[in-house]
Amino acid sequence: MTRAPRQLARTSLTVLATLWLGVLAVAVLAPGLLTGRDPLEQDLTASLQTATGEHLLGTDRLGRDLLSRLVHGTGTVLWGVAVAVVVAVVLGTVLGLIAGYFGGLLDAAVMRLSDLLFAVPGIILLLVVASTFPNDVTIAMTAFGVIMASGLIRVVRGATRSLRAEQFIAAAKVAGLSDAQILWRHALPRLLGLVIVQASLIAAVTVVTQAGLAFLGFGPPPPAPTWGGLMDEGRAVMAQSAWPLLPPGAAVALTVLAFLLIGDAVRDRTTGAWSTSKLARPNRRRSRIASGEADVSASPAVLKVRGLSAAIPDRVTFAPRTVVTDASFEIDPGEIVGLVGESGSGKTVTALSVLGLTPGGGTVTGGSCMFEGLDLVRATARQWRDVRGRGIGYVAQDSALSLDPSLRVGAQLAAAVRRHTGVNRRVARSRAAELLAAVELTDPAVARRYPHQLSGGMAQRAAIAYALAGSPRLLIADEPTTALDMTVQASILALLRRLSRDRSMAVLLVTHDLGVVAQLCDRVVVMYAGQVVERCTTDELFTGPRHPYSAALLAADPSRARFGQPLPVIAGTAPVPGAWPRGCRMADRCSLVTDQCRAAEVPLLEYAHGSVARCIRVAERQDAVPVS
Repeated sequence: MTRAPRQLARTSLTVLATLWLGVLAVAVLAPGLLTGRDPLEQDLTASLQTATGEHLLGTDRLGRDLLSRLVHGTGTVLWGVAVAVVVAVVLGTVLGLIAGYFGGLLDAAVMRLSDLLFAVPGIILLLVVASTFPNDVTIAMTAFGVIMASGLIRVVRGATRSLRAEQFIAAAKVAGLSDAQILWRHALPRLLGLVIVQASLIAAVTVVTQAGLAFLGFGPPPPAPTWGGLMDEGRAVMAQSAWPLLPPGAAVALTVLAFLLIGDAVRDRTTGAWSTSKLARPNRRRSRIASGEADVSASPAVLKVRGLSAAIPDRVTFAPRTVVTDASFEIDPGEIVGLVGESGSGKTVTALSVLGLTPGGGTVTGGSCMFEGLDLVRATARQWRDVRGRGIGYVAQDSALSLDPSLRVGAQLAAAVRRHTGVNRRVARSRAAELLAAVELTDPAVARRYPHQLSGGMAQRAAIAYALAGSPRLLIADEPTTALDMTVQASILALLRRLSRDRSMAVLLVTHDLGVVAQLCDRVVVMYAGQVVERCTTDELFTGPRHPYSAALLAADPSRARFGQPLPVIAGTAPVPGAWPRGCRMADRCSLVTDQCRAAEVPLLEYAHGSVARCIRVAERQDAVPVS
């Protein structure tokens, strides 16, 4: 069958399933529209009849109309389904969100509860509850909802753990939204389709379970009509006639099928629409450094990083593995500083550690990050709410994933403005329009579009506007032009330069593109194997790099390759974290290496004009003289 007929057939089945559930709703709300007979009225002369004009679905052994009994028994079924689904969805969604988003001890506690519910035989527990509270459908289905919540907890937890790795969650956190706001406005809407699918499966299982309990006698007592009770009555007369079993059995089967088809339709509409981002999951700050007093430094620098070290748990052993050591740099107001190096050099980890979002569940293990007198390493959750968005903005690498795909661009900007300024909705919408205009998106229609409806350049501009909602003094941009073509890249770089100049806003630009550095940055920080190996002005980097790695990066610039010649590369590979060589980490790839280079850890040496390099042979290759 081709795709079109398959889609048509699936749509038709979904419509039929919806119509069947609509009929059940009518049976509960207005049973008189489907049957005018009393479900308890007996007519022994019409016992065990099949379908006739007078009794459309036949009669039972006492001559009672089966259609009437099915219709009046629907209310008990749907009430039980509603109770079980509500209990399971609320309990499973809330606990799953908490466990997946916060992790740590909360995650462990919730998962132990889920394991406990899995370990207890559900049917035995349900029978015990039904025996203790006979004929009480509400209590029995509440217990069943708690049992079913265990599976939903695991599903929602797993989806939330993947979701919190999305760049738009990190952007929302940096924008200053609280955890509750992120869960309610950003996480829950993305998980809604998944929850609906699981709810449909729980509803289907509940129908069968409730019918089974009534079949065993755990339900409203006779002569009250229930679907399971009707099947039990049909079982008792099977030797005489099998017909009384067919209507209740068909009702159960059709209802289960209807729930499954609707769940399948929801799944098709909600899965595959979103992908994960490259940003590792944000993690609540769990620094192992003791709290200290804020340093009221007189330095004019907006950000001053000193000796920053970070560790990320190993994926196999879960032991912390140091990935960044002794990173030091600073940024002045209105200055653009480039953070460059190969992939895996520690650029992004360093930038995100400044934001308190060390990727991979990592933590800052040493050093300080002074931002306007506050040490971010020791900042409390309340202080972070004031810093993120208002003090520090963040622009992710993938603009399409740094914005919430389920919300319109204007709504996201307005929400961020309200969070930071406390203005009303009308003023926030006006401010959102001003932000879009500031990033050269003057078309009012942009605010009404979803992120996926924007081009790459427009989406990146919208992401920058989102980062500016709190008027930050520092903007951290993680390779913001990587996925853009050259023309759009140039316009985004010009925009960043203009915003930095007009707002006196400091910018930390994470990039591997030396062309971007040359065009945009005032100073450069070069990183290799988790260390800062050189800090200098942009002119000094391109005219006289002091560290061999900086020189190798310039030599490996693809733009320097001649036509027909192989692309220049840096010989060898960078060492992985935890396997760094003794002494200089560049030793195995450096042509100037000596035994002295491998003897001990190489410190940063400061030279004239404030430049520094982590190389003991700089003095031999340059005329500069160490000053410290």
